[in-house]
Amino acid sequence: MIETVELTTEPVGRSVSVALSSKTGKVVVCVLVFFWTIPTFGLLVSSVRPEKEVKTTGWWTAFLRPKFTLSNYSKVWNSAAGSGDGLGHYFLNSFKIAIPSTVIPISIAALAAYAFSWMRFKGRDWLYIGVICLLAVPLQMALIPVLQLNTHGAHIGSIPIIPALGLQDSIVLVWMAHTFFGMPFAIFILRNFISALPSELIEAARVDGAGHLTVFRKLVLPLSIPAIASLAIFQFMWVWNDLLIGRLFGGSKNLPIIGKLVELAGTRGQDWHLLTAGAFVAMAVPLVVFFSLQRFFVRGLLAGAVKG
Repeated sequence: MIETVELTTEPVGRSVSVALSSKTGKVVVCVLVFFWTIPTFGLLVSSVRPEKEVKTTGWWTAFLRPKFTLSNYSKVWNSAAGSGDGLGHYFLNSFKIAIPSTVIPISIAALAAYAFSWMRFKGRDWLYIGVICLLAVPLQMALIPVLQLNTHGAHIGSIPIIPALGLQDSIVLVWMAHTFFGMPFAIFILRNFISALPSELIEAARVDGAGHLTVFRKLVLPLSIPAIASLAIFQFMWVWNDLLIGRLFGGSKNLPIIGKLVELAGTRGQDWHLLTAGAFVAMAVPLVVFFSLQRFFVRGLLAGAVKG
């Protein structure tokens, strides 16, 4: 007896979309989202409760005996309040670090991704392979070379190639480090997206006399907004939550908020009410960034997954 096997040409992405749009799929997604948001919601509730309530009862009891205050935020935000923590200064430091450290590598990576996708030059494929290989290099292996480049420069034998940067404990060095470490991943992601753009569109623009810069600025860049937004979310969250680079290269003056939270946990390990307020201050910005760009994030993740 010969059994016939039915083959389907329906894309996997489409079948998953249909499954999630069903009633059962919606219920499952809602349940998962509910449990995922419980820790964040509990942190928010604890951050606005008085110290005694936080230390003696669970956060869910706030709905039975509601007592709320903003004094926790005042103590951790402003050093003049008497706590000596002053998260406000380090909050601004994180913005000074995160915004340029997101814009600079993505801007350079977009140009490089266009070159790797639509420009022909000798050694292009080997150069791209070299960029991909950099993804396997651990960040920690590059810390000492960057520090040596900053203090002593680069030499071949006794011949100086790059002079010493002299940027120790400078926010510029933090930008450079995040740019160096974030560039390979950014080029990889954007190159995959830009190379999948319709070749007819690029060729038509070139026939009409448009140069590479015009094609990139007026065609490729607008069409790549979903991928760029997705990458910006990843890079911004990575930089915002980074402690190692900010502490090692920026010094105490340019310490990001995550670094100050570590000190806050060490000096105020029993002050849970202050720790919850400080933690929510640190996570509020990534949450706003994600939810404000989530439609681009989803489009960027699904772009190119299903053709036709």
